Amino acid sequence: MSKASTQPGDWSISENSTGMSQFDSIAERSSVEPAKHTAPDVANREEKAVTRSKVLVFFVLFLAVSGTATATYLLMETGERNDFEAAFAGIGSEVSTVAGQKVDQMYSALDSYSLFMSSEVAADPNASWPFVTVRDYSLKSEKIGGLIGLENPKLAFCPIVHEEDRERWPSFVFEWAPVYYQESLDNEGNRYPVQDLMNMTVPYLHSYGFDESFMFTGLVEVERPGPVLANWQMYPLEDPVEGLMFRNYDMLEFPEIGDQFQITESTLRPSISFIQLYEDSLGADADGVLTVDSQIMEPIVENEKLVGVLILRVPWLEFFQNLNIDGLSETIAVLRSSCNIGFASAFDKKNELSYLFDSSGAVFLGQLDAHNPKYDDLVVSQVVVDVDVDKAELPEGVCVPELTLDLYPTEVFEISFQTSKPELYTLVVVAIFAFTSLVFLLYDYFVGRRQRKFIARITRQDQIVSNVFPAAIRDRLFEGEQKGSKDDNLLDPLGGGDGAGGTLLADLFLETTVVFADIAGFTAWASAREPAQVFILLETIYGVFDKHAYRHNVFKVETVGDCYVAVAGLPEPDKDHAIVVCRFARDCVKTMKETTLKLEVSLGPDTSELDLRVGIHR
Repeated sequence: MSKASTQPGDWSISENSTGMSQFDSIAERSSVEPAKHTAPDVANREEKAVTRSKVLVFFVLFLAVSGTATATYLLMETGERNDFEAAFAGIGSEVSTVAGQKVDQMYSALDSYSLFMSSEVAADPNASWPFVTVRDYSLKSEKIGGLIGLENPKLAFCPIVHEEDRERWPSFVFEWAPVYYQESLDNEGNRYPVQDLMNMTVPYLHSYGFDESFMFTGLVEVERPGPVLANWQMYPLEDPVEGLMFRNYDMLEFPEIGDQFQITESTLRPSISFIQLYEDSLGADADGVLTVDSQIMEPIVENEKLVGVLILRVPWLEFFQNLNIDGLSETIAVLRSSCNIGFASAFDKKNELSYLFDSSGAVFLGQLDAHNPKYDDLVVSQVVVDVDVDKAELPEGVCVPELTLDLYPTEVFEISFQTSKPELYTLVVVAIFAFTSLVFLLYDYFVGRRQRKFIARITRQDQIVSNVFPAAIRDRLFEGEQKGSKDDNLLDPLGGGDGAGGTLLADLFLETTVVFADIAGFTAWASAREPAQVFILLETIYGVFDKHAYRHNVFKVETVGDCYVAVAGLPEPDKDHAIVVCRFARDCVKTMKETTLKLEVSLGPDTSELDLRVGIHR
């Protein structure tokens, strides 16, 4: 290994036969291994971790606010739905109960009236069926109407007139019709003279005649065989129509009453049917039906034989209007019959009547099921008419209707229970979470600002340490801090600047090579220059040397004036430390000439005469 010569720039490096330095066979160290624990790296890792934590927190907050807001809205909406369902269940139950009770009252009142008639006739030795006139019929029927909750009930008394009694019937009419008319006029008001009513009364049993085009042709006396159901007494007393009183008409001419009569005659039980009322008005439904009423036929029995019937007209619209139930509004009532209503065929089955309860009472909607199917699960159902008869006793083809009242809410009823509370409470929950998030953001902003200042300070200290210590020493200093050092002042990295109580880093390196390089002629040159020019020279030359040291993995120890001191083999051991130093020295000598020639323009003509003396010690 060559020693420092006595002449500036004069030093020897042996070469092999190819003319290449023996040091060229060794791979160059292009860079120093990067630090593992620099402050910027630690800061970046921590900042990324904090960012991930923030994203996670915001994601959790978003899920929390979404879940809580959704749960709040659903709970409030479910509560309103439950209130709506409970309210309708209560109203529906009350309506069905009251309607069932009123229908039972009708049947009970008619049954009592029937028993009264049969017992009264049985007690009168001069009375016999069918020649029976109920005295004060108008007054008694009016009281029956009060019992069954109908303001103007229509009640007809119809005795059964057999063939053998037809001849005597007109004389019976002439004798008792004036009595009946007078009692009715006395109770209901004198509208007509009795004699005028008698002049408009047909005494014999009859029906209406029609031609092939259904034009009325006149009255036809009943001549068919079998019993006749005579329309004898009626409440209220009807007004004359076309100059005739509706008296002594054969009620069996009406198909619905004929079917009812077969049921009542076969079972001696009450029966019910429907009558469609037509009118050319806006109040009618799509089929022109204004409304549909029912007729209840109550049997009058003597010695287990049917001798007459009571026929009560039940106007369902009036029936529902008089329920008198508080809070009953916006409810659909569907009255279902197990038999067809009116003249509907089996292929066009119409067995429902729909009514709407609103603020004004009840409205007939038509011969249909008008409820909204989405409320099927809320239906409140009540059987209001159930005539328990043995179907085997009935004539073939006769249907005994069972009436069921189904109640459904409307959308208007449901909306009345909907409020803005679900949306309001949901907004309150969202506002609370938004306020919490805002506070979190403000807190994060101030903490982040303080953290950035702290990181900037640590980064500056790390740069200072990196300039003073090699990477390995710097990493050991940081590792020492992570193991519990409480002093974050990296300007005193060894801890305890006074040497007391600090952790010292000291290692022994046996294989190292030291290089000394100074500028020959520097003293004379510097004496003729300004300080700034001296600084430029040293800064430029030593900057180039620092790059060579970095490239060859040589550790720069210090610079003393114009002397540059470096060492190889520490702090990272290197078995080729001597060769590394020689290559470093060779590059420094080469670039010294190049650098001084470039500086000669700005620093003076004798700058290029400066030379470099190099000494190597192993």
